[in-house]
Amino acid sequence: MISVEELSFGYRRGEVILDRFSHAFSAGMVSGVTGRSGSGKSTLLYLIGLLLTPWSGLVRYQEVEVGGLPDAARSAIRASRVGFVFQDAVLDPSRTVLDNIIEGAVYAGLGRLAASGRAKELADRFEVGLRLGHKPGEVSGGQAQRVALCRALVNRPEVILADEPTGNLDDETAGVVIAALAEFAHDQDATVIIASHDHQVTAHCDQVVQL
Repeated sequence: MISVEELSFGYRRGEVILDRFSHAFSAGMVSGVTGRSGSGKSTLLYLIGLLLTPWSGLVRYQEVEVGGLPDAARSAIRASRVGFVFQDAVLDPSRTVLDNIIEGAVYAGLGRLAASGRAKELADRFEVGLRLGHKPGEVSGGQAQRVALCRALVNRPEVILADEPTGNLDDETAGVVIAALAEFAHDQDATVIIASHDHQVTAHCDQVVQL
């Protein structure tokens, strides 16, 4: 379970994006976070994912407070326990698709051979297996997002944070992404949190939080 308690944050002094927000996100479920533009959906995911440090309040993984840990400890937690799927795939254009998928898993301690094996299985499942040797600029937008999904899943993390993961996708590809996230949550007992303004996405979530 991931929980936040009395979480407050803003990007500038006097600008409050989240004000004493509290919620518990259960393992084994897909939680949707929705709200108007600027309501703090992405910010909440970045705080939970330890990419940002809250002004005040707590971020807990399995009842252990992690939001205020030193940068090195936060980086280690992100690498080993969290997978991210962003609206834009955010792939390194200088590296192959395979290297993009496995980089975080190798950094987290999974051997390159094991990581590559998992990556190939996922890539075949999501129909990008023939693109593993290509650079990101040589794949379509939909394929790039499926590569990003493989990257998020390859280390079998406890937490998946997806920020508008279907925003740039056609309906068919969007359905593949949402179904895969739901399957991962339910099968791996993972905590999956999706930030989206799309009601067709949140309709497939087990619970929905309105900001």
